[in-house]
Amino acid sequence: MEEDRNGDRSEESDYTSEDEGTEDYRRGGYHAVRIGDTFKNGRYVVQSKLGWGHFSTVWLAWDIQGSRYIALKVQKSAQHYTEAAMDEIKILKQIAEGDPDDKKCVVKLLDHFKHSGPNGQHICMVFEYLGDNLLTLIKYSGYRGVPLHMVKEICFHMLVGLDYLHRQLSIIHTDLKPENVLLFSVIDPSKDPRKSGSPLILPTNKNKIVSEPSSSKEIKSSNGDLTRNQKKKIRKKAKKAAQSCTQKEASLENDADPKTTSPEDSNADVKSNEDSVEEQSNGSVIKDDSANSDGQKDACQAKRSRRGSRSTRQNLLAAADLKCKLVDFGNACWTFKQFTSDIQTRQYRCPEVLLGSKYSTPADLWSFACICFELVTGDVLFDPHSGDNYDRITWH
Repeated sequence: MEEDRNGDRSEESDYTSEDEGTEDYRRGGYHAVRIGDTFKNGRYVVQSKLGWGHFSTVWLAWDIQGSRYIALKVQKSAQHYTEAAMDEIKILKQIAEGDPDDKKCVVKLLDHFKHSGPNGQHICMVFEYLGDNLLTLIKYSGYRGVPLHMVKEICFHMLVGLDYLHRQLSIIHTDLKPENVLLFSVIDPSKDPRKSGSPLILPTNKNKIVSEPSSSKEIKSSNGDLTRNQKKKIRKKAKKAAQSCTQKEASLENDADPKTTSPEDSNADVKSNEDSVEEQSNGSVIKDDSANSDGQKDACQAKRSRRGSRSTRQNLLAAADLKCKLVDFGNACWTFKQFTSDIQTRQYRCPEVLLGSKYSTPADLWSFACICFELVTGDVLFDPHSGDNYDRITWH
């Protein structure tokens, strides 16, 4: 099954934020995708990375033919991953054919094709581009819980999707979790490429890429190649600044709210701040030391800009469009044709699977109930950890 999320509940720790590493970029593994790469004879142009799983990587791309953003899923190339992708496509086709009016709250497969690369032949799937997942929504609530009326609206859409899958198609999702439920739109409009006016990357030829502004205001950037020592210096400075910023924010929040920040949360914030600065060092203009003399202030401002104040996050949360869809059918099966007994991410795993018994559509409803609890409270209902007393099927 897809890799489940780590126990870390920090702001940057969700499914899409961790790097998948390099060891699976080999024959039979991931396809190495770069910004500006094209797929299907130049139709789809990669803009940025959306996320990854054990089976695939997922990318934001521009559909030149359809003049729209799409999500491009690129599967690993080994035979068993290809077979899994073909099973997923069968399920997705069935979902799309039964929902021509797009009212069933389930993601739509728009296209699929094969792409050859150095690591083999990869099945690629094209989906409609949606917004943030429910874990991001939970983060906007500060892990204090989403207002109940909002939770009810989200749950309505989820149940429409599950009812369609279960009763009409006999499909079990088998991996429902907040990361696999996507809102129609991005909570913060400034982060939505459809609204933010960020430049659109289009190919010019095999070796050159042009960045075309999607609004009248041209956005320019330049890439600087930094040495390892320069990057290390930037990370060190960012860590020091972020620690100072985190301590200040924690002090302010403690004065206003009895719910304090744990040391793990603080460390996670430092890590996310380092990551954001390292991304800047790899892909944007970096100021010299003289321009960074007030590094701590800059880092604090950058962090506040990225996360926003609590009131800003609450306002964005209150204004969020709560229509959502169920996504990621890479582990789905039919009630009459199941592929494995080892299903579900451990925090949302139902009792019958824990006991090694038979399962069916109620397994999804257990996961759904766990998600409801998490939306209301901001915390997981079950938080299992690996240990000597639990075998793989039980918790891991």
